Amino acid sequence: MDKFLEEAKSGSRILSTISGSEKNRILKEMAGALRSNTMNLLEANALDMADGKKNNLTSALMDRLLLDEKRIDAMAVALEEIAALKEPVGRVIDGWVTEDGLKIEKTSIPIGVIGIIYESRPNVTSDTAALCFKSSNVCVLKGGKEAENSNKAIALVLQAVLTKNGLPTSLISLIPDSSREGVAKLIKMDKYVDLIIPRGGAGLIKYVCDNATVSVVKHDKGQCHTYIDKDANLENAVAIAINAKVQRPGVCNAMETLLVDRAIASNVLPTLKVEFDKAHTELKGCLETQSIIEAKHATDEDYDTEYLANILNIRVVDGVEGAIEHIIKFGSGHSEAIISENITTADKFLNSIDAAAVYVNASTRFTDGGAFGFGAEVGISTNKLHARGPMGIEGLTTYKFKIYGSGQTR
Repeated sequence: MDKFLEEAKSGSRILSTISGSEKNRILKEMAGALRSNTMNLLEANALDMADGKKNNLTSALMDRLLLDEKRIDAMAVALEEIAALKEPVGRVIDGWVTEDGLKIEKTSIPIGVIGIIYESRPNVTSDTAALCFKSSNVCVLKGGKEAENSNKAIALVLQAVLTKNGLPTSLISLIPDSSREGVAKLIKMDKYVDLIIPRGGAGLIKYVCDNATVSVVKHDKGQCHTYIDKDANLENAVAIAINAKVQRPGVCNAMETLLVDRAIASNVLPTLKVEFDKAHTELKGCLETQSIIEAKHATDEDYDTEYLANILNIRVVDGVEGAIEHIIKFGSGHSEAIISENITTADKFLNSIDAAAVYVNASTRFTDGGAFGFGAEVGISTNKLHARGPMGIEGLTTYKFKIYGSGQTR
């Protein structure tokens, strides 16, 4: 691990010398290489899918794991979109002249070596590698064991392009020891690693945050809520709630709990029940919910669970105050939504909820780098410092001050 990370650190110095236009050209080559290696990637993914089936992964997790021609092309498109983004490194963020005549420029620079620990989704390998490369950061990747074959195949494709261009494969690499012990060592290697980004389940996030000596930007669980207010447009409310839960249940921005204003619960819940039944959603609810529609009983443990599956908690609350109270108790700081035509109520919700993304009359499924216009993302940060929400290319830079003098002393 030491030798591996020492090479990664050396690679960061090489990467910092590559021009923006050169990086963009290489990223486009990588996109083409993904497309031309589609069959190899599908074969590797088929091994992971077979193992997933043997290990009884849920349908939502199998969906996260799956690669097909369309998804591989989408990975390539993401790399092309990243290449088209403006150069994030070397920008003068601010500049001024002091009373002493010093000219100061606040300039964006890469972070250095970034360790990314993630689960299940193979596209994360290419997305994060490309974002790091574009921002002149070396990435050290640790994917989930469920996608081991897919991740290796994708990394090999990207590394082949680096080699073709005379660059070291250490710029984009999978850690050599992917065991728990290997991860435990990686997150303490602050001599070589500048930032750790864990994205996955609550257990992984807690372990990394509790044990890392390297700085961490956590991408914690998506305990997302949608609150339907008494002043909601009910047609919109139903459509948004269905989309937030069932369009892709296995992702972090999918809704896990639906909150409904007591004033309209008996009116809207039967309609929602019909639509969720069509989508085969398993419903759990509070006692008041159960008195209106058929649902299993929801406990506090359920309200605190990120299912990543087609399962939904429902709770009847006493207006916007009840919704805010519930979210303060159970929310993870990811994405929360209110459905209401009352501007005062909506503003109260927006200003009271402490989350990375807070919506009015829209699905939480939009919390995404692409949907926000950032291109691909490293993940959804639930941190408050350095980066928050969809963490795109600017979140992978820091800054330094360049000071120009003419002989000043103090």
